[in-house]
Amino acid sequence: MRRLLRVIILSGIVLTALLLVVAGTGIFVVRHSFPTYDGTVELPGLDADVEVVRDANGIPQIYADKPGDLFAAQGYVASQDRFFEMDFRRHVTSGRLAELFGKDALETDKFIRTLGWRRVAEKELGLLTPATRQYLDDYARGVNAYLNTHSGSGLSLEYAVLSLKGTDYRPEPWTAADSLAWLKAMAWDLGGNMDEEIARTKLAASFPARNIASLYPPYPYDRNEPILSTAAVDQDGQFTTSPVESVARRGMLTKDLLKSLDSVEKVARGLPQLLGRGDGIGSNSWVVSGEHTTTGKPLLANDPHLGATMPGIWTQVGLHCNQVTARCPYDVSGFSFSGLPGVVIGHNGAISWGFTNLDPDVTDLYLEKFSGDGVVYNNRVEPLKTRKETFKVAGEDKEETITVRESRHGPIISDVGEDEREAGKLAAKDKNPQPYGVAIQWTALTPGRTADAIFALNRAQSWKAFRAAATLFEVPSQNLVYADREGHIGYQAPGRIPIRNLGIGDWPAPGWDPRYHWKGYIPFQAMPTEFDPADGVIVTANQAVVPKSYPYYLTNDWDYGYRSQQILDRIRAAGKLDANAMASIQLDTKNRNAELLVPYLLQIGIDDDFDKQGQDTLRGWDFTQPADSAPAAYFNIVWRNLLALTFHDQLPEATWPDGGSRWFEVVRTLMSQPNSSWWDNTTTPQRENRDDILREALIDGRAEITTKMARDPSQWQWGRLHKLTLTNQTLGKSGIGLVDKLFNRGPWELGGGSSTVDATAWDAADGYTVTATPSMRMVVDLSDFDKSRWINLTGVSGHAFTENYVDQTDLWARGETLPWAFTKGAVEATRQHTLTFTRPEG
Repeated sequence: MRRLLRVIILSGIVLTALLLVVAGTGIFVVRHSFPTYDGTVELPGLDADVEVVRDANGIPQIYADKPGDLFAAQGYVASQDRFFEMDFRRHVTSGRLAELFGKDALETDKFIRTLGWRRVAEKELGLLTPATRQYLDDYARGVNAYLNTHSGSGLSLEYAVLSLKGTDYRPEPWTAADSLAWLKAMAWDLGGNMDEEIARTKLAASFPARNIASLYPPYPYDRNEPILSTAAVDQDGQFTTSPVESVARRGMLTKDLLKSLDSVEKVARGLPQLLGRGDGIGSNSWVVSGEHTTTGKPLLANDPHLGATMPGIWTQVGLHCNQVTARCPYDVSGFSFSGLPGVVIGHNGAISWGFTNLDPDVTDLYLEKFSGDGVVYNNRVEPLKTRKETFKVAGEDKEETITVRESRHGPIISDVGEDEREAGKLAAKDKNPQPYGVAIQWTALTPGRTADAIFALNRAQSWKAFRAAATLFEVPSQNLVYADREGHIGYQAPGRIPIRNLGIGDWPAPGWDPRYHWKGYIPFQAMPTEFDPADGVIVTANQAVVPKSYPYYLTNDWDYGYRSQQILDRIRAAGKLDANAMASIQLDTKNRNAELLVPYLLQIGIDDDFDKQGQDTLRGWDFTQPADSAPAAYFNIVWRNLLALTFHDQLPEATWPDGGSRWFEVVRTLMSQPNSSWWDNTTTPQRENRDDILREALIDGRAEITTKMARDPSQWQWGRLHKLTLTNQTLGKSGIGLVDKLFNRGPWELGGGSSTVDATAWDAADGYTVTATPSMRMVVDLSDFDKSRWINLTGVSGHAFTENYVDQTDLWARGETLPWAFTKGAVEATRQHTLTFTRPEG
């Protein structure tokens, strides 16, 4: 994204923008887009007045007589707070970033347009219930009512800066498909193992299978419990997987296949940052029954871990029918995405629910063998589907057009890139070489009804209705936790997860071989579920969902369960829990990896007193990682050095360890293999063993922390290394400090770390900067919803310099939460602003 704004910068717009901010007219420009939270606004199409009550944090609670009015008002309110974010998101999901940011965005646009997110969203409109379709249109009506009276700098400061480039851009009207398309983005963000599939393939070109297996160890069921302890499936037949050593690996590892995968990886790598994803994403959620609580009613906690963006990915909202009836059944509050009607995570008057990513393998790469204008499948040539995609580019009169090709498995994504034709050719070890390409099959490219599921969840009043809603939640597959006022708790895994004839999707498959074709999806009735477990506890933190006895394949790429087991241990040791105790578990910073490694590190002999000082900070450490911890600072530096010394000499740079839970498990295994070849530094003449590398990591870590922080260990603090900067997804990534300061905020010094419960992730291949965070935290008290707590990473506003831009961030960083008013009386007690929507006269 840094390159997207070079034209703006070179045109002198940076200086102009800064002058505008400083000058008197600049104050007007900055404040021009600040929304009005009080007064009366006409909103076409209303049946009756709608009231929006906001508290001091600007969180809107919307009250209406009918659903159509409720969602129209939500669309208007979302536009007030975050229209630029909404507009940016729809440009991302429709592959139209180049219209805003110029040619440097074109490659990303081509990739997304090749995948066809927007096309799929448009097809989904016809599958939805009439009610859902109407709600999406009502929401769009509210958005467009705001657009009809606001433009340019009156919409957002970002438009004022972009307009200085001389482009005459005015957002087009919002549509229902704009809302649905963001679900495709989240499905991409939270589904599939394409990155790991590519990485494993690249490693297979250089290492024997046993070496690769050591980098992808099996899930440690003996130490970290899965979500469910049993996995019985009440239906005939079982699915069995084939060994990894398959045709896909043995016969296709050629130089040009790897080059083709490079092309795919290069373009796909830019998407996570655009979508608000960072390294180390995950989530925690858990629910406990009344036997574990002070009130005798359940408690539910959730904190999804996503990339840290400015504004945060979530927005808080309450949607209330003035009288809850069959015709107006909504009384719900929680977290949603700007641009999407309804509440995604939260509670209504009867139930609460939370999400973590199940992360099943729902994407497969296929190597397709071209023949003329088709591809080979089952010894025949099948025609490729083709379509044209045309791109407008800001600052250029000429449009650019590409041809997208699709096989039976999906779009040919290796066509995207500067040298796509070359990248698609295989100098195969085949007697008769032919051109090849890489296709992607992904469940989210089949139109579905996830939007129906959101509204059904919002309405659900019981476990039965909740599960019925879950049947519609097709992508992305999530772990759903549940609690209700009656005292019940539950778990449901929904989603469209493929059943493969052969293979398990760990490697690119030969597209010409019908044995690798998907043969269907796991039926919903066979998906993992649990209701009122005997122990009264359900914990989901991206760990294995089911034991090995489960007859269907979900994935091998689970989180390794360090977070989930720490949560379980905390709950079991806690006695009776209240909302504060649940929130304290969310803030747990214990590093279970350090708990394993420190005893080994303390056994290493170090002669030099200066070097030994670092090692001594680890003695007596409780393995927690608050921001002011000296041992946490030193250990994480040692950990990063340990990974680099062990693996950087042997692995390709793109596969260097990020330091997350998989690497916890890899190194844990290696600690019992002191003479493993992984320990050897291949750049030196001698052969190193485990203790040699541990000693070097300790000594190098002491030198690094001295350079970065201080000579005296008493001045070491983990938070001084582990900082969070909230970055605007567009102009905040200009790379020009003065411009970035307009939109970005921070840094904040944080505790926690990768694969701790307080999951402030960092990438050991790059540094200690925070890459992903708990994007929100909530604790729902089913005994009294008004005693629930919530906090957002940023604020509800996307307007730089407003009071609610980052007003929740300091609280969030300190681990504090806000009261979550739900009932009418509680909302009234927090009222700071009132906006009334009325029907236009005449």
